[in-house]
Amino acid sequence: MATKYSPLSFPVFSSLLLILLATISYRAHGFSSIREATVRDIQLAFKQNQLTSRKLVEFYLKQISRLNPVLKGVLEVNPDALYQADKADHERKFKATPGLLSALHGIPILLKDNIATKDKLNSTAVVPRDAGVVTKLRKAGAIILGKATMSEWAHYRSYEIPNGWNARCGQGKNPYTLGDPCGSSSGSAISIATNMTAVSLGTETDGSILCPSSYNLVMGIKLTVGLTSWAGVIPISQRQDTVGPICRTVEDAVYVLDAIVGINHDDNAKIGTSQYIPQGGYAQFLKVDGLRGKRLGIVRDLFNNIGDDTIMNSTVEQHLKTLRRGGAILVDNLKIANIDEISSSEETALVAEFKIYINAYLNELVASPIRSLSDLIAFNKKNSELERLDYGQEQFIKAEATNGIGKAEKAALENLAKLTREGFVKLMTKNKLDALVSPGYSVSSILAVGGFPGVIVPAGFDSDRVPFGLCFGGLKGSEPKLIEIAYAFEQATKIRKPPKFNTYKALLNNYSQFKVSI
Repeated sequence: MATKYSPLSFPVFSSLLLILLATISYRAHGFSSIREATVRDIQLAFKQNQLTSRKLVEFYLKQISRLNPVLKGVLEVNPDALYQADKADHERKFKATPGLLSALHGIPILLKDNIATKDKLNSTAVVPRDAGVVTKLRKAGAIILGKATMSEWAHYRSYEIPNGWNARCGQGKNPYTLGDPCGSSSGSAISIATNMTAVSLGTETDGSILCPSSYNLVMGIKLTVGLTSWAGVIPISQRQDTVGPICRTVEDAVYVLDAIVGINHDDNAKIGTSQYIPQGGYAQFLKVDGLRGKRLGIVRDLFNNIGDDTIMNSTVEQHLKTLRRGGAILVDNLKIANIDEISSSEETALVAEFKIYINAYLNELVASPIRSLSDLIAFNKKNSELERLDYGQEQFIKAEATNGIGKAEKAALENLAKLTREGFVKLMTKNKLDALVSPGYSVSSILAVGGFPGVIVPAGFDSDRVPFGLCFGGLKGSEPKLIEIAYAFEQATKIRKPPKFNTYKALLNNYSQFKVSI
């Protein structure tokens, strides 16, 4: 879950100084060829014997050791990462049939901490097996580099917990502002933005991929619910939960997507979602002319997050012109019926679903004293200082008070189905739209409650120099069209830039303005 709660408290001067030193040290070691390297770049370097997976992993480990003490995007590093890198190098040299290796073979990936791995990472003794998506990543030859941080309990323990904070690692920071990284997939976005990994995975229930991607100037794909496996992912609601890539480019995300889609025998999922997976994969939809002929809807109510920010408004309007120049047909000033009614019904459904799904997940763990939501609540009370219980756990308490899917919950679910049918679905079908375009993650709840996909691409900075993205949302299974649109927009604009040394220097010179207390 994503919120806009942002007050932070941290020693800003020392944080900025560490980042400055890290940036200087980073340049001195001459790893600039790997910085911002795409999956395609890396695979070409492998092929030309200019790079090995070991050297690649060593580069990211050095980036983590330098930047992570400040930004806290990585929770832990896999002790087997270098072993996996050596294994990939050996396979590439001695066992590989030319052209048959996956695009992710030998590529390091960070996983959001709620995605289970049965290895030497911290969750090993607890989970019964790898998460379904991890099984697929290992099969593709990807290197599990480690776990990315996330907002505590995917930001569902309490809405008072700041985005990016968790009890194990502390407060994650946006590398562009040292402020709010958004969440809950905060660490995945922070790490991608700062080249601490090649690619990453996040999860979303409502906004948790789209929001941190927007805030950290990276791109993310929130998939049609059920397109990837739920197995081994700590749940909030299987009706809304989905796993998806957070990467620096649309192309990189598509390579991840091709590796992880599809369910397995451990899923209690709808087999029907497999009908949405295109034969030949998603890479075929990386088209520079992908905007041509696409009908894109604009609901101005979703632009309210811009407010009176003239810079953001001007930037968004310029991007709309870019979409038109690329051949898209923009259908402006549309309305979604009852758009303001979603949140209350969504909350009623989620608190009840969370108790059902988290109890089932905890009960399956191999070795854990925590077997239920009530156990979690009791543990937090017993360890109140460690768990920062001053932030609260009101969502846990609300969920524990529910008793399954009763009349109120059924009414809420029926209302969400009606709002989706008479709102977003009607808008898309009546106007024959390929996608809805909106700034930031303002559309996240509309996509969340209906299980719809969305792709967000870097779009620029607002007047406070906070990054934001442009989001393209569509109906279930519309990922191919969304990829075409997002890739064409990305190639036409190329907004994505890593945090710069000059940015940190400027922040250092004005560090006093960041002294904010909770």
